[in-house]
Amino acid sequence: MRSRIPFTRIRLLLFVSTVLASCGGQRATAPSAKASPVSEGLQAPPRGAGLESPQIAEYVVEVFEDSKGQLWFGTMSKGVARHDGRTLTYFTERDGLCGDTIHSIAEGKDGALWFGGHTGVCKYDGKTFTRFFAGEGRVRTDRSGTVWVSTDDGVLRHDGTSSTPFAIPFRAERPAAYSIRPGRITFQLEDSKGNLWFGSDGLGAIRYDGSTFTQFTKKDGLCSDTVWTIREDRQGRLWFTCVQAYQPAMTGDGGVCYYDGKTFTKFADVAGLSENDIYTLYEDRAGNVWIGASHVGAYRYDGRTFTLFKDTDRPDLTVHFGLQALLEDKNGTLWAGFSGGLFRFNGQSFVHVGQNGPW
Repeated sequence: MRSRIPFTRIRLLLFVSTVLASCGGQRATAPSAKASPVSEGLQAPPRGAGLESPQIAEYVVEVFEDSKGQLWFGTMSKGVARHDGRTLTYFTERDGLCGDTIHSIAEGKDGALWFGGHTGVCKYDGKTFTRFFAGEGRVRTDRSGTVWVSTDDGVLRHDGTSSTPFAIPFRAERPAAYSIRPGRITFQLEDSKGNLWFGSDGLGAIRYDGSTFTQFTKKDGLCSDTVWTIREDRQGRLWFTCVQAYQPAMTGDGGVCYYDGKTFTKFADVAGLSENDIYTLYEDRAGNVWIGASHVGAYRYDGRTFTLFKDTDRPDLTVHFGLQALLEDKNGTLWAGFSGGLFRFNGQSFVHVGQNGPW
């Protein structure tokens, strides 16, 4: 049974991704509010330079389009890359970025971009980077454009200059034995009804309706108690991607499900959507829900049928089909970040996009 919990102040930790944590990251440095001027960045080779196009990065773990239509790619070791429609530019720690591993990007109501990674959270106003936090940090925005930052010290709301802690209670039971960072919490989204949703490592999902916190766990219908992503589709259904953990042993759960406000629906009869690690879920403009099923492929769900796409032009880079991020840009192009590089979907398969394109 899901439990309703009175609001109390409990310090929470950030939920850190299994994949990103396993890849490590640079040691955290002291936070600084000092703005760092940005150089011109590392300009990628011009299109057509050389017979082959080098990878954007070995791991592309975030894809984001800003209000100007520029594409940003968060990587595991090369900072963040920006494509403005003509030129690919890299920004790294030496330019003021908060580390060379960037796994989350958001845009605040003032148009400034926020970057979260293994070694900090920073804000970019188009000219300079300002660092606010050190250590692991994730960034997202709610429907009003307010920035939420999830750090090792808890979840905070940030108005652009200062942050306010947002205390979240949860059921005081022992988290699942396989939790990597037990009790860590991340802000996920504000839904169309104004509810705030949070994911956790080992404690399920938590919903806040403005007065009451409600905790949902595997007992209520989640695929596991480690909730990776929460998204809402245009029908108002909440989708949850869940992962299993690897310590001390594989747990055999994980998968994807949705909640219609009353019950959870799972897809045990679809290969790869249960008892599997699901990291990526995205709804395109047509209302199709895309799901990245590790080791299987990408599913497109139109509300009735699941269509599997598993072909790429670089199977050597996508052998495990580790889909980390999806985004449909303003032109209708579907971009995919893989453990293996950047790809775009051509309607039938995923085509590798290197530094020289094809854009």
